[in-house]
Amino acid sequence: MVTGQRGRPRSFDRDAALDTAMRAFWERGYEATSISDLTRELGIGAPSLYAAFGDKRKLFDEVVVVYGSRYADFAAVALAEEPTARAAVGRILREAAEIYTDPAHPPGCLVISAATNTTSADVADALRRRRDDNLAMFESRIRADVATGALPAGTDARALARYAGAVLQGMSQQSRDGATRAELEAVAELALLAWPA
Repeated sequence: MVTGQRGRPRSFDRDAALDTAMRAFWERGYEATSISDLTRELGIGAPSLYAAFGDKRKLFDEVVVVYGSRYADFAAVALAEEPTARAAVGRILREAAEIYTDPAHPPGCLVISAATNTTSADVADALRRRRDDNLAMFESRIRADVATGALPAGTDARALARYAGAVLQGMSQQSRDGATRAELEAVAELALLAWPA
């Protein structure tokens, strides 16, 4: 009796293929990364790519999930571990300076940079939702600090969350433009000066 997967087994490592696809999308964005780019860089034919991942959009969605678990969860971890919203945002910005400039991978944030290079409304909306989720986490933590008195009662939690998000997104772009880790760490420290006393 024959058991197991039907048909010819895949001739490539799926995790390695996801890593390669992630690098391609991270470097060039969603729109500028073609199926032919992906098949060439993954070393597989288009039928194998479609069999393994569906289509380009499904592959990109999977890449974004993998990217989030490897490179973007630092924000949620800091918000959960630090005693105040200010401490968490400071840690997030300092860690972003390190991650966004790490030479082991493309600069910046895939979720931020891929959105600027797409004409696909679906892709742009999906990436916007991920960024909005981060803003909601920031805002929730800031509101909690207002409730406990760690931040002044009149603090505009939404505006402060958007400010932190804008700094983070700007740091991503600056790293793609060549800013160093030290330069981005200086930006992080300056950003904290605007935090309510």
